[in-house]
Amino acid sequence: MSEATFPDIYRADDLRYSDEGDHPAMPYRRSGASGLKLPAITLGLWHNFGSDRPLQTQREILRHAFDRGVTHFDLANNYGPVPGAAEENFGRIMASDFRPYRDELLISSKAGWDMQAGPYGFGGSRKYLVASLDASLKRMGLDYVDIFYHHRPDPETPLEETIGALDHIVRSGRALYVGVSSYSPERTREAQAIAKDLGTPLLIHQPSYSMFNRWTEEELLSTCADQGMGVIAFSALAQGLLTNKYLHGVPENSRLGSHKMDSGFLTDETLEAIRALNDIAAKRGQTLAQMAIAWVLRRPEVTSALIGASSVKQLDDSLDAVKNLEFTDAELAEIDRYATDRGINQWAGATASTE
Repeated sequence: MSEATFPDIYRADDLRYSDEGDHPAMPYRRSGASGLKLPAITLGLWHNFGSDRPLQTQREILRHAFDRGVTHFDLANNYGPVPGAAEENFGRIMASDFRPYRDELLISSKAGWDMQAGPYGFGGSRKYLVASLDASLKRMGLDYVDIFYHHRPDPETPLEETIGALDHIVRSGRALYVGVSSYSPERTREAQAIAKDLGTPLLIHQPSYSMFNRWTEEELLSTCADQGMGVIAFSALAQGLLTNKYLHGVPENSRLGSHKMDSGFLTDETLEAIRALNDIAAKRGQTLAQMAIAWVLRRPEVTSALIGASSVKQLDDSLDAVKNLEFTDAELAEIDRYATDRGINQWAGATASTE
């Protein structure tokens, strides 16, 4: 698609890295033991960037994110709908708006979950990972991605093959860094040992982590720190549960209302916890979403919190979490009364299967 699709020319905000603009400056955090810094908040294109959403709305969200210092956009081969659509749409917007700013951007993609029918559209084989990344680069119109992840553990493929493929991807120039997602602590240690031996250490781990999904605190966060890996937490808002969206019922356009999320996730007890946490956030002068993001970022092991956005307004609300990232001991103790695992970790099976 040519630039004629978007008649106006985008120029990034000159104050995107400054406190002098209309919003607070985005903090940047070093990823593990590497030299790479990520914004404290990353924009993910898991939802809202497929073929079912207006391209102009997607463009407005991406532009505004970058204008507020969000330099990291996170994708995967199968993000849509349909699979591949998010990368295709991002590629169109990259060509029209962000090409002059490529060196200021971190663009990540992944492969590992279902992408296509047949034996080469799932898992952790060298065949799938390399071919998938080549297709992702073509869809996005890029020469390389900054970070490429193995999207999920694959117990049927030798770990040496999967990590060897990631090493090849870096050495071939397809990616600058590599990481893993949803690996267990044990599998993470094994993977990093192989990666270091090959000479391409894993940069980062992307697990699910939120107030309602705290499995990473048991061992994974400390494992990543010990292994020199950063952590980028996805689903920091518990797929929208940790927002004001469900305080007064289930909206039709929500993930629950549109049946994109298990209705069992929102029990009466969980709803009571959401309301209690919302009251705590109000005392801090924050929305619930802002407090939930700040809470994930309270851990020194966490490099970035990964969020989604369906509008510029929603994006602004989430990004304003950086106005207050500090918690008192009393606040954390009160939050802990309600911030408990609530059976929403739909990725637990994949993680556990590698133990």
